[in-house]
Amino acid sequence: MTLVHPSAVVDRRAELADDVAVGPFAVVEAGVVLGSGCILHSHAVVRGPTRLGPGCVVFPFAVVGGEPQAKHHSGGPAGVEAGDANIFREHATVHGGTDGRTTTLGRQNLFMVGAHVAHDVAVGSHCVFANCAQLAGHAVVEDWVTFGGLSGVAQRVRVGEGAFVAAAAACERDVPPFVVVQGDRARVRGVNVVGLRRRGVSEESIVALRRAVRALWSPRSPGGTRAAALESLRESGDAYVRQLVAALTAEP
Repeated sequence: MTLVHPSAVVDRRAELADDVAVGPFAVVEAGVVLGSGCILHSHAVVRGPTRLGPGCVVFPFAVVGGEPQAKHHSGGPAGVEAGDANIFREHATVHGGTDGRTTTLGRQNLFMVGAHVAHDVAVGSHCVFANCAQLAGHAVVEDWVTFGGLSGVAQRVRVGEGAFVAAAAACERDVPPFVVVQGDRARVRGVNVVGLRRRGVSEESIVALRRAVRALWSPRSPGGTRAAALESLRESGDAYVRQLVAALTAEP
């Protein structure tokens, strides 16, 4: 049974599943589709056209959808597509895409207080954005990435699978998968061991990644180059190392 508080404003052109809950003073605009079990707490705002998958939760004063902060936006539909079980905590914001494009979110992501996802961003699944983490337009975040508070990602930067972006890190270049980056400007500091173990990655693969990261980013002997290290790792027997090498050698 859908529960809509009398003070909520729900446009008749919105589509709500049968068991959605909409709290006091929440706003649901035309073009919004809320999947089964979605919960909008008091003062939450979902702007159209936005589609939230089953089990998404929007906390007070979060805003999902709406026009992008982009000077070149032509004024066409600014869509957001989100998979199931995403959580948007207080004051989190997700902007729609520009010129008819769509901002996309996978499933089971957590956007903590004040996190921001800009226009045309693509976020994978199982990611965590700590308080005030910021993604600029057209950024790409792969699965299982964790962001510390106040971290930021510049326009069109890609953050690889399983990376950890430390608090206040400023990412102006692509972040390889499975590593920890930290600093202004962010640099590789090591392997995201904690994140990999939480996912159940084997200790053998973690050891292999540590060796690969040392070979690629630690001071090299005279005559040694990163290109040579990449070539030596290309045929690694470990799938995670091969994925790291593939990300570093991919065409822009």
